[in-house]
Amino acid sequence: LFVDDDQTVVIANYWYHCIFQWKNGDTTKGQVVAGGNGVGNGLHQLGHPRDVLIDKETNSLIICDYSNWRVVRWSRRSGTTQGEILLDNIKCWGLAMDEQRYLYVSDREKHEVRRYQLGEKNGTLVAGGNGKGDERSQLNAPH
Repeated sequence: LFVDDDQTVVIANYWYHCIFQWKNGDTTKGQVVAGGNGVGNGLHQLGHPRDVLIDKETNSLIICDYSNWRVVRWSRRSGTTQGEILLDNIKCWGLAMDEQRYLYVSDREKHEVRRYQLGEKNGTLVAGGNGKGDERSQLNAPH
């Protein structure tokens, strides 16, 4: 779930493998803006998306494509039919972006959170990364 400053609401729909969008309180006209082509690993498909955010700078959606082990970007421009892979081999569960446009991604499999500059593949560890656990240096499937 992500709410933009213009009250646009985007929701990762886990079981329908798509991203829905509602504009400024209009609850009757939600639309599919990413995925919606059945579950799959094609660039026109999503597999159990877990989280989504809007990147205003690029006018795009950034999506945790959970079952496909990737983070993808979909343009919000009309006519967009597929996304592009930003990160792969990551069991993404949650996303956030700070004011400097660093992307924070929680990895449920590696029990860590990393910070990425867009275009970067390795990122910087910011939390966890010391195996699954309940110690202060560990995380357990972070959201």
